Amino acid sequence: MDPASGCRKGAGRAMNYFRTMLLLAAMTALFMVVGYAIGGTGGMTIAFLFAVATNAFAYWNSDKMVLRMHNAEPVTRASAPELHEMVARLAKQAGLPMPKVYIIREPQPNAFATGRNPENAAVAATTGILQLLGPDELEGVIAHELAHVRNRDILTMTVAATVAGAISMLAQFGFFFGGARDRDNGMGALGMILAVLFAPLAAALIQMTISRTREYSADRLGAEISGKPLALASALRKISSTAQRIVMPTAERNPASAPLFIVNPLSGQRMDNLFSTHPNVENRIRALEAMAGASGRGPGSGRGGNPGLDAGIPTRPSPIPVVRRR
Repeated sequence: MDPASGCRKGAGRAMNYFRTMLLLAAMTALFMVVGYAIGGTGGMTIAFLFAVATNAFAYWNSDKMVLRMHNAEPVTRASAPELHEMVARLAKQAGLPMPKVYIIREPQPNAFATGRNPENAAVAATTGILQLLGPDELEGVIAHELAHVRNRDILTMTVAATVAGAISMLAQFGFFFGGARDRDNGMGALGMILAVLFAPLAAALIQMTISRTREYSADRLGAEISGKPLALASALRKISSTAQRIVMPTAERNPASAPLFIVNPLSGQRMDNLFSTHPNVENRIRALEAMAGASGRGPGSGRGGNPGLDAGIPTRPSPIPVVRRR
């Protein structure tokens, strides 16, 4: 290995770990603010202990929680051979272990990766995306998710999704608890109300800012893994335009998981600003087109049509199960 390349990879991993620690520290601080607002110094201590426990739990179990939130079903080489083979081939090209593969029975086209490290990663795709995209486009999407795995983004993003959801739950609890009764609590009733209202927003802003910066990086690396930047650009255009018209109920019930997806699964958040979970899709497409032009190749324009994955994914709605169950 080139020493300079090894140094850059090491520096990149160190930066990702630093960002993860910074994220956890910020989320923990938010826990403590809400705890102080609800119960004064005693509440802050309890909130700190709860934050430590939540962070530890999220590190080991957040991937399972996210998959369960979206009713993801595991598939194998036997039940989904073409999808499984595609993921295995792209993982090999990315220099990664084979991740677990899941299908989510939702008509909205979307996908995400989760897991605390490459050895414990999972890639999930909706039935909608398998029906919508052509083979090259689907490869681009899977490669994008594997880029998140290789960049070790998924630990930060998955833990963020879990902890942000926990902060929202703690804030809601504050309304029922009635807080601000501790004499040591200098925030008072107004401070408690403000903390309970704005802590979830602050958690979401931290989560969204980190997620948005990492999408461009995953697009770039994903295009390098698949070798088809224009196919990924075509996939993003199709997914975005279709997802806007189809609601994903599991995402609406669990909005903290939205930054994990390749495009925003929530309704009404499509502006490229601080409050958006993802960068504007057109900006991402332009970056991929510029990448293709700079390479002089422009590979993978993206074929339309059904990818023909024989995970039992039909071209039309069918009451027959799309994946064989044991």
